[in-house]
Amino acid sequence: MTDNGGIRHESWRRLRETVEGADTELSPEGLVDIVPAGFENAYLQFGDLYPEQQLQLQLLYGAAQRAFEDRTRVAARVTVVRVLRNALTDPRLSDPKPNEHLVEYLDQEIADLRGRLAQDSATAVSGGLNFGLGLGSATSLVLLAVPLLWGVALLGALGVTLNCTNRWSLMGAFVCGGVGAFGAVLSVLVRLRGSADQLARRQTNGREGVVVPGQMARSMRHEGLYRVFVGWVLALAVYFLLSGGMVPVLAVPATAADVCQGAGQAGSSAKGTEFWGFWCAVGFIAGFNERWAFGLLRRQPSTKTSR
Repeated sequence: MTDNGGIRHESWRRLRETVEGADTELSPEGLVDIVPAGFENAYLQFGDLYPEQQLQLQLLYGAAQRAFEDRTRVAARVTVVRVLRNALTDPRLSDPKPNEHLVEYLDQEIADLRGRLAQDSATAVSGGLNFGLGLGSATSLVLLAVPLLWGVALLGALGVTLNCTNRWSLMGAFVCGGVGAFGAVLSVLVRLRGSADQLARRQTNGREGVVVPGQMARSMRHEGLYRVFVGWVLALAVYFLLSGGMVPVLAVPATAADVCQGAGQAGSSAKGTEFWGFWCAVGFIAGFNERWAFGLLRRQPSTKTSR
């Protein structure tokens, strides 16, 4: 007999970890806590001969307990335990001076562990951003569906009567804004493809461990949701500028008035197609070209000096 309750709990825990990250460690450990019994003197010797490597292992062991994914926490902590055990049992530790080969081994292991934790931070950033973009897209669908399906009925219940031109204008505005939101989503995904590690460095200001990966994920969720609504606002702004005739350089192929005047006549369906096609294209381009998405990535300062 299977424990369905336990399976559901485990599935929910994994889903929550994907969004929020692993649970906080309530009983954190220090490097001294994992020293094998009987190796206390060897640990003191290790600290005297290799103080920099000991400090790095201490920092990385603390960072491992704050990793975003639970599997990364386990793997990183096991790595630190293994490296420390190897160092304490190495016969070269009894040398009066640091051994260059042992230093090289420790530095390589520390670099590998730092890279693994950096990748964990990048996973937290990309996961949070994708969740925010997905939530924003779902909200956009709701904002788009409600006016199109029930908008006229709701306004009618409030005593507001819309003629044909008003209905087409409002529907054009909402469709343009909704398509602009999806254009903004694609814009962010294209710009940030493969740049999650750069975003993680920006969040930590270039210093590992300054910001907990779970906080990075929450911050990027808000960032992703914000980008979607930026696409909405930009697309609506362009729609009102063009439909109001404030930018005469670009001619609108079919206005709401044209569609309504041609209703029931030959070619009326073509006017409607031109109307929707034009505003969908305008909304997508407006959302896709939102300039604030570039602000997610910080320009590298120029190292050139003026002569």
